[in-house]
Amino acid sequence: MLKVLTFINSSTCDEIMKKSIVPEEFQHYFDDWHFSPVIEADGTVYLSGVTAARRDKPISKHPEEQFHDAFYKLGVYLNAAGLNYEHILEMTTFHIDLKKHIDVFSRVKDEYVKAPYPAWSAIGVSEFIPENALVEMRIVAKR
Repeated sequence: MLKVLTFINSSTCDEIMKKSIVPEEFQHYFDDWHFSPVIEADGTVYLSGVTAARRDKPISKHPEEQFHDAFYKLGVYLNAAGLNYEHILEMTTFHIDLKKHIDVFSRVKDEYVKAPYPAWSAIGVSEFIPENALVEMRIVAKR
């Protein structure tokens, strides 16, 4: 089951509509952490940071498997919004040990994201909330 919530900001003169899209298997993010995995406004879709974290599977310590799991989760988010990988306009990826894993990450990414490629920035960071996570992806897509 997919939960879609529409919010209207009535405090401004211009009506701003945001649609929160929450895949059932990630409802706990909305309930526990109070954020939308996917939010849509005016046909642009914003995805919150996507890691390989899932309730049904621990994060793999093997980088290639973990990156595939993160792209699987990204696909779930995109599909919930009625989109797929080709709708991605921009990717910002955050990495633990960026230089150590970027080649493997790039190969995995290329299995999912095809030309014309989205804009992409890769940034090295020191840690993420989920234990053992090596990457977090922030995505902007468009219908």
